[in-house]
Amino acid sequence: MKKFFLLPVATGCAFLASGCSSVMSHTGDSQGYYSGSKADIRMIGSDETSWAMTPLLIVDLPFSAALDTLLLPYDYYRRDRPGTLERIKASEDHNLALSHGVDINHVPPVPAAAN
Repeated sequence: MKKFFLLPVATGCAFLASGCSSVMSHTGDSQGYYSGSKADIRMIGSDETSWAMTPLLIVDLPFSAALDTLLLPYDYYRRDRPGTLERIKASEDHNLALSHGVDINHVPPVPAAAN
């Protein structure tokens, strides 16, 4: 009885934990194509990854690759969108220009220097 209970629980846990690198990499800014698989491979090869995490990453790798394949259209759709850091930098530059009395939307062109 115990054996029959353990197998479905272990299988369910494996499916719940599968593809987690892909899910985590798709919650933030665009990181390119197959970002979850790349993260798994990078962590498997890292010296900083613990011995307990490496087998979990190996199990997760095929599931992340499959989920990354399913998410290819989504990655293609958001490939050209600016990331959070770029949006923050543009907003800070705009606010800095406005605080110095320069409206960057209406800045006259600078004439070329005469030789």
